[in-house]
Amino acid sequence: TSKKISGGVVHKLPADLRKTLTAAPAALTAWEDITPLARNEWICWIEDAKKPETRNKRIERAGSDLKPANAALAAGRAALIAK
Repeated sequence: TSKKISGGVVHKLPADLRKTLTAAPAALTAWEDITPLARNEWICWIEDAKKPETRNKRIERAGSDLKPANAALAAGRAALIAK
């Protein structure tokens, strides 16, 4: 069974980001702890990549930035992405 993972306010969680989050429990915990708007900004940033390589790098970055030690950074980064 697959666990429900929250998406954003408008955007659904893409499969490749879901895979990264489920492989990293600490990142998944941080993902669920940030606001729906912050999750939405992460999803938009990832989906906005024009090249597959860029998208992959952004997904890797989300996996590393979304860890408990970086949770405040992740929320702040989402705010910067939105600007």
